[in-house]
Amino acid sequence: MTTGARKVIKFYLVINCGSSSLKFSLYDSAALAQVWSGSISPIGTGTGQMLIKTNEGKILESRRAKFQDLDLAVQEVIKWLENKRDSYPLKAIGHRLVQGGPNHRQPEFVTPVLLKTLRQFVYLAPNHLPDELMAIKAFGAVFCQVPQVVCFDTAFHRDIPSVAKYYPLPEKYKKKGLMKYGFHGLSYQYILQELLNEDQLASKKKIIIAHLGNGASMAAVNNGSSVDTTMGISPIGGLVMGTRSGDLDPGALLFILKQDHLTVDQLDDLLSKKSGLKAIAGKSGVQELLEAEQTDLKAKEALRVFCYSAKKYIGSLSAAMGGLDMLVFTGGIGEHSSIIRERICAELEFMGIDLDKPKNTMHKNPLSKKNSRVAVLVIPTNEELMIARLVGHLLSNKKK
Repeated sequence: MTTGARKVIKFYLVINCGSSSLKFSLYDSAALAQVWSGSISPIGTGTGQMLIKTNEGKILESRRAKFQDLDLAVQEVIKWLENKRDSYPLKAIGHRLVQGGPNHRQPEFVTPVLLKTLRQFVYLAPNHLPDELMAIKAFGAVFCQVPQVVCFDTAFHRDIPSVAKYYPLPEKYKKKGLMKYGFHGLSYQYILQELLNEDQLASKKKIIIAHLGNGASMAAVNNGSSVDTTMGISPIGGLVMGTRSGDLDPGALLFILKQDHLTVDQLDDLLSKKSGLKAIAGKSGVQELLEAEQTDLKAKEALRVFCYSAKKYIGSLSAAMGGLDMLVFTGGIGEHSSIIRERICAELEFMGIDLDKPKNTMHKNPLSKKNSRVAVLVIPTNEELMIARLVGHLLSNKKK
């Protein structure tokens, strides 16, 4: 008796390059189930760790080394995967790209023409795009037969109306790409899909999604589309963040330039890496600040600024939509810190936000009271799974 050949399972590899870390994960291309996930962190400072483990917690790789830059980290992942080609044959590789310029806002297959175009927009994301393009080139050199797909973090916000999208500056800057792009789009897209899976009526609601992590932003979603968001042309703007300033009066920037005669790169470094909570308290981690606030007045003040900034933007985005039906917390801080959620929602009862403190402490949805006009939820995000879904969708469309 003869049996048919065993079907070979192929996989999607997802790459997510950060400023000081590299995340990567593998998904069964048919079931879209994660097989394992890995990370290398920190990169560029001290000794980092390369850790890969299965969903069941089995460690496939764990070792410590000095990863001097992202290029070296990417090469380590490639080397590990090369030795596992037979175990994990790749169907496609999906990359998170922070920025694609004004005309590239949907997932696309990587081509030489696309890469050439994206290099022209490095000035829009100089702290992220060069490393992301380097990773694409490195994987393409080794896995040259495997299609690569780029998923832009700006895509979710592509239909923001013009009143929110463009800055009140001379037209020539708009033509050069100066506009509100918004970020954390893959996270927002995942959260919206999760909401729609639970309730199709979510597509008709006015929702604020608060992605709160070391990098933090909010998005106003009305009738299933992003209508405004806190970050603008760069991930520096909007909310006060761990090391980023958030929105500033342009006069403050002129003051700094005049006082200290900084170069553009020095100003970028100041606003991206030396501002925010770190500038106020000397520490950028919210959990670290919470542990220190009882005895450290600067830590206490930093947390007050963070929560005030978030509270203010909830009000602003609600006004932009003409109301609010749902507030969703996600991201590292939004998912895990019940005390920060409580402080942000405090005194927002006038808007219909009435938090149930015991349920909030237990992270039990809904976090709001039964009679709260606005539903408050916490939903863990999964940008890597969102990328895997988008890669699968693009490949399916290619076959049609």
